[in-house]
Amino acid sequence: MRLYMVRHGETDWNKARRIQGQVDIPLNAFGRHLASETGKGLADIPFEACISSPLGRAVETAELILAGREVPIFTDRRIIEMAFGIWEGGCCSEEGWDLPQEFRDFFDAPERYQAPEGGEDFYQVRKRLEDFLTELYQKSEWQDKNILITTHGAALCGMLNVIKDKPVSGYWGAGVHKNCAVTEVEVTDGVPVIRSENHAYYKDEVKAW
Repeated sequence: MRLYMVRHGETDWNKARRIQGQVDIPLNAFGRHLASETGKGLADIPFEACISSPLGRAVETAELILAGREVPIFTDRRIIEMAFGIWEGGCCSEEGWDLPQEFRDFFDAPERYQAPEGGEDFYQVRKRLEDFLTELYQKSEWQDKNILITTHGAALCGMLNVIKDKPVSGYWGAGVHKNCAVTEVEVTDGVPVIRSENHAYYKDEVKAW
């Protein structure tokens, strides 16, 4: 099994550095362009299926990558973005910061991060992502297939944290991936190996988070 894990295309809230979480913000025009370019880069990959977060920005990213192909798209809430509860919509750029100071643990010390009302902590997110991956690895009908996964920044970092078997303190790894960047993971007998990480198939300049 080979997994192609993709962070969704850009949204206006991404651009403004606003915390989206589980708010269903759509792709913007540039985000759709990035997804279409990524589809061209992956045109030679014969996908068996796609699993997407149920949020529109992830589903539309999948649809644009797979445009013109008859590939089924399934949704799974376990790979939805991390919930930020009452902090969703807040700005985390230094110049526009309007979140409580304790939110800085989200970036700097994920193991200490305390979820706000209606939100999740990193341990909860990691658990649902680990459950998703464990079940996926066991799908006998997909063992020799290519599977597209469209998800979100924090969720994708969480899946890689599970794959790399790192503690929550190392949740961010090399950082949040670029919009529509692709990570390839080969799974053999239930053992995942990362073959490439955070690869962009487009030539556009996209700022790191």
